[in-house]
Amino acid sequence: MYLPKHFQADPQQTRELLTGIRAADLVSATPDGLFATFLPLLYQEAADGPGSLLGHVARKNEHWRLQTTGESLVIAHGPDAYISPGWYASKREHGRVVPTWNYLTAHIHGRLVIHDDPAWLEGIVRRLTERHERDRAAAWSVDDAPRDYVDGQLAAIVGVELCITRVEAKAKLGQNRQSADVDGVIAGLERDGAGSLAAATERGRRERPL
Repeated sequence: MYLPKHFQADPQQTRELLTGIRAADLVSATPDGLFATFLPLLYQEAADGPGSLLGHVARKNEHWRLQTTGESLVIAHGPDAYISPGWYASKREHGRVVPTWNYLTAHIHGRLVIHDDPAWLEGIVRRLTERHERDRAAAWSVDDAPRDYVDGQLAAIVGVELCITRVEAKAKLGQNRQSADVDGVIAGLERDGAGSLAAATERGRRERPL
């Protein structure tokens, strides 16, 4: 990852990227080239290390069977948006501004482990389901489906775990712009409905003053 020092995510931003993952791209290098799968993931913290990402793929997806070379990579994205140069105060001062794109992202490297075990799979399916259903008025549960149907569905998937070795996290939030430009960016993002990125930009400025 191209990661200038002033765009390095701080520990809190990095943790939010990890815990906020809903789905992301898992990329593995193989003797035949790169192979990628987009899949739901759940971050599992560890007391003695960086933790892991847990998920599952269809049994017919050859990703889990492939011989991989080196580590695999998960690419996770936080909020992102186009930044108009018209939002900058410096446009009115000298006009030497151009468009850009601001974002938060993480490249998560690790060792890919396969879990072809019904108990492990049921555990992660239940955890993923609970995460995405818990705030719904009529939350669906794995137990709402017939047991034999659940067993059949579990037989059709394989578990994957990325045991994290390192995380490169980037928060490009206008840290290289003057304070008045950042004010304009926040206001412009809010007008464009990009409130999550506006909030992240404001929070980043408070924690790392320009």
